[in-house]
Amino acid sequence: MIEYFLQKPPGGALPAFITGAGIEAVRRFHRSVPGYEPTPLISLESLAKDLGVAKVLVKDESRRFGLNAFKGLGGIYAVAAAAARRAGLDAEVSLPDLLAPRVRDRIAGMTFVTATDGNHGRGVAWAARMIGCNAAVYMPKGASRFRFDAIREFGAAVEILDMNYDDAVRYAYEKAEENGWTPVQDTAWEGYEDIPNAITLGYMTMADEAFSQIAEQGLPQATHVFLQAGVGSMAGGVLGYMVSRFGEGHPKAVIMEAAAAACIYESMLKGDGKPHAVKGGLDTIMAGLACGEANAVTFGILRDHASAFLSCDDETARMGMRLLAWPKGKDAAVVSGESGAVGAGAIELIMKEKNYEELRTGLGLGEDSTVLIFSTEGDTDPESYQKIIKEEKS
Repeated sequence: MIEYFLQKPPGGALPAFITGAGIEAVRRFHRSVPGYEPTPLISLESLAKDLGVAKVLVKDESRRFGLNAFKGLGGIYAVAAAAARRAGLDAEVSLPDLLAPRVRDRIAGMTFVTATDGNHGRGVAWAARMIGCNAAVYMPKGASRFRFDAIREFGAAVEILDMNYDDAVRYAYEKAEENGWTPVQDTAWEGYEDIPNAITLGYMTMADEAFSQIAEQGLPQATHVFLQAGVGSMAGGVLGYMVSRFGEGHPKAVIMEAAAAACIYESMLKGDGKPHAVKGGLDTIMAGLACGEANAVTFGILRDHASAFLSCDDETARMGMRLLAWPKGKDAAVVSGESGAVGAGAIELIMKEKNYEELRTGLGLGEDSTVLIFSTEGDTDPESYQKIIKEEKS
């Protein structure tokens, strides 16, 4: 089930850090990282025909840096920017710059700390190890043991706390203050914006790849882009990229959240233009979206430029996982985890259920639409993944 809020985007200026030059600087940096290559963009022709749209395109982020999720893009860029500042280097460094012996000596004692439901922490731990630094990672109550072990594989100190994600963020920041560590969080608040902004910029590489691949493959331009939001940094980054590149003619953005943690959706319902927090346990299978407080910077991008905001229940994510795992016709299968597959589930419901006729019409979704979905993670919890995709087969 989906609840939704439709709007005609009012428009507005983008944050000052989003510029064409900034986006290009991020692209140059990521190309300097060992193992970098664009992740696949997959056209699901049979699914598109079944849904009654022109194209369904899926950007498969399970192939990103061997991390099984997109989060490494923001993690490595933010960690590198913070390390460059510590070493007295220009912000526009390449990874080899940070690996030079004279630089490594200056940053060797740095510890990067973060709170995470899994994927972000793994990206930060991987990035810290890559430049010879340390990482401390705190996970909220109920975190997956598999994701815990995946983070620890990169040498990070990891702890599961008896608190929800937002409280874990505050705890990690307190530890940073106590120990002189560098917090790497994608949640921005007053006085803490540089690193979250760097993470948001890092995610723009994913968008730049996708739109470049659309052109290279001779595909029709995307008319609608479905974007997951936890704190909103990825959604804000991709939407900010689209506005920067395409102006007022950018594809329509649909922002999706887990119903138990739909802080952006609830904020839009309040209608005062400000972000509002959602409290409680934030219990959802979409662990990467279990965030009750929005990034204050990227919230403005979503508020001003998105066309719809969805609050999605867990069954929407399960439906999307099965839809991508067991493809129609000759479509390629896509391994997409709980947070990654919610877009596929959402478009299935919107196009097929009578309850969403107003949403379909308001978004202009139909036979001429090209829908772009970001599958932001693979099977980051394999046991849960297998259980869910086999439910339809049993």
